[in-house]
Amino acid sequence: MIRHIVCWKLAATDAATKAEHAAEITRQMDELPALIPEIRSLQVGTNVLFPEVNWDVVLVADFDDADALERYSVHPEHQRVGAYIGTVREDRVAVDFEV
Repeated sequence: MIRHIVCWKLAATDAATKAEHAAEITRQMDELPALIPEIRSLQVGTNVLFPEVNWDVVLVADFDDADALERYSVHPEHQRVGAYIGTVREDRVAVDFEV
């Protein structure tokens, strides 16, 4: 199994806009398991502590293998959500590891 972890630093500088963007990312990501069969589990979390140093949103998703992760990556629904995230993020970091 592959665990896919992605963190986003959002571009907004005011707390209200940042919270709105984080909520929209969460809403859109939460729709994906019903649309993309390769997703075994998916959790999205918004940072609650130390906003001055921590990243803003995290995704933790599990896939059967690297091929399943690749199919997820190119799926049109994932591409749609990624396009939105691209408009509100400042930076992205990811780690994929076996579990």
